[in-house]
Amino acid sequence: MGLERVACLAGVLAIMLMTTARADDDETIVPTSIDELREAISGVLEEHEVPAVGIAIVDETGPVWIDAIGKASLENDVAADENSMFRIGSTSKMFVALSVLKLVEEGRLSLDDRIADLVPDIEFNNEWEDSDPVRVVHLLEHTTGWDDIHLLEYAHNDPTPATLKAGLDLHPHSRVSRWTPGTRSSYCNSGPPVAAYIVQIITGQDFEEYVQENFLDPMGMDTMTYRLSADVEQRGVTLYDHEHTPQDYWHIIMRPSGSINASASDMAKMVYFFVNRGAVDGQQLVSTDSIKRMETVASTSAASTGQQTGYALHNYSSTHKQWIFRSHNGGVNGGLTELSYLPEASLGYAFMINSGNGAAFGDISDLVRNYLTRNLDTPSSATAIEVTPAHESLAGMYKPINPRQEIGRFMETVFGVQRFWFEDGKLRHKGLFDDETKAYVPIAANLFKDEESGIAVLSAVDDPLAGPVLHLGTLVLQPVSAVVAYGQLVIGALWGLCIAISLPYLLIWGVRRWRGKITPGAAIRIRVWPLLAGISALVFVWMFSLGFADPFELLGKPTLVSVSIMLATLAFAVFAVLGVMTAWRERHTEMNRVNYWYSTVASSLHFLVALFLLSFGIIGLMTWA
Repeated sequence: MGLERVACLAGVLAIMLMTTARADDDETIVPTSIDELREAISGVLEEHEVPAVGIAIVDETGPVWIDAIGKASLENDVAADENSMFRIGSTSKMFVALSVLKLVEEGRLSLDDRIADLVPDIEFNNEWEDSDPVRVVHLLEHTTGWDDIHLLEYAHNDPTPATLKAGLDLHPHSRVSRWTPGTRSSYCNSGPPVAAYIVQIITGQDFEEYVQENFLDPMGMDTMTYRLSADVEQRGVTLYDHEHTPQDYWHIIMRPSGSINASASDMAKMVYFFVNRGAVDGQQLVSTDSIKRMETVASTSAASTGQQTGYALHNYSSTHKQWIFRSHNGGVNGGLTELSYLPEASLGYAFMINSGNGAAFGDISDLVRNYLTRNLDTPSSATAIEVTPAHESLAGMYKPINPRQEIGRFMETVFGVQRFWFEDGKLRHKGLFDDETKAYVPIAANLFKDEESGIAVLSAVDDPLAGPVLHLGTLVLQPVSAVVAYGQLVIGALWGLCIAISLPYLLIWGVRRWRGKITPGAAIRIRVWPLLAGISALVFVWMFSLGFADPFELLGKPTLVSVSIMLATLAFAVFAVLGVMTAWRERHTEMNRVNYWYSTVASSLHFLVALFLLSFGIIGLMTWA
């Protein structure tokens, strides 16, 4: 339940987590006082038409600023205040990790325990289970290799609160390890509820009750809740989409992953808990060592290299200039949240907006971080070493191999390719479609720091399945030849050009057929199949664009839109096959050769794209399955 909506197909599913390390977009405005910060944030709300923000800033002494700006409800003209309750989305996951760590401290659980032993009634599939079982730590660091939960699970919105077990039993098919557990990180919303269920089994308490008793009550968070309570009904802000359309309350089936409602006053106490290293009013709810472990990445292949960025125990690194904040953000339809803190400076903040506007969210985050770090000394960084031939061997093209949603892998395979090269003793990097180039300098045999921030963000390791790979933050990249990387783009561009030409071309040969200039038979068949394949592809794209308007309702169940997507992909594949078969059969038939070769090339491109989509499971796609 984080921020970013991944492009195209993956974007339908990705309503929960933004990337764990994002660029600093606004380094120019540095507020020097709370009044200046408030004014700047108010300007962001006005610029992006965001109704309200709730915000809390704390230091080692406690709250510095708790406030809310704007409207909790536009329709009723209700002003937001520090007690207005927002949805905090995936920030809720932090309580799952805290609960597990508390049980670890008590000797009732280990991060290395196998989940198959702890909860044998939870269904999952890991073909490496004998040698590399899924362990508790993998659930918390998102290294199970599982796909993110499927749209059917996102779309579930039964107002009757289901049990945690019922939520996990609804659709276990997403819990399939796609690579060896404990090697690659990939955000997955079914890991936290499995960990929460383990807590439930060990303690004999409902997970929400355990969190209430052991964390919320001691922290004094009287209204924070996972459910639609009376407090939420009375104080809850209205969430809005980009058109300022009110969003219905989302009864999230995986409650531990992102269901909490909280006010700015609540979030101040939560941030202070982390700034104060697990203590509340002199009582250690969990030990300082547990907090440190929560902030430490341990289970990925990159962890042993000294890489400083990544996802730890529901607590990830988020870079800002030369600083590494510990963070978690979250998002639901119409609401975004960020909790972040600097342990070494004893500073932290949280803010929540009742809008899905990512640009506003990023601007507010940058303003707060600029304010908090304005007087801090720049952290030191590791000393660069001389570039070696081993370093230079890393240059080349790479493709991502740890997609969050498996349904989006085909898009990332084509458009997520990255290029690395050495220039002036630095490893430079950019995506094929990016304007910005990043530079890294080596600080160890297999580790690089970002030139600008000095933070160790890139490591070269061996993956047990993929061989040599690069870990860049949480992204895992596998070498790919330039021929493949550029070839698939060329094929895609030519395919798109054929579809664009097909409809105007229909007007030409359609008129000629109507006037009797084209003989019925082979000359028509060879034109028709690539035309129908192109129309099917356009219908597929059109239906998906319609589904984006309300993906839960239109794509999360069998509807005219979702069924049309399935039929359009099937029709595309059928027409592509018929096109190449017809082109082969009619290769010696007398007809206009220019038309023959154009139609043959078009059908061949459709066929190649159909094979590509078939290999990724897109042909016959059932978005509701």
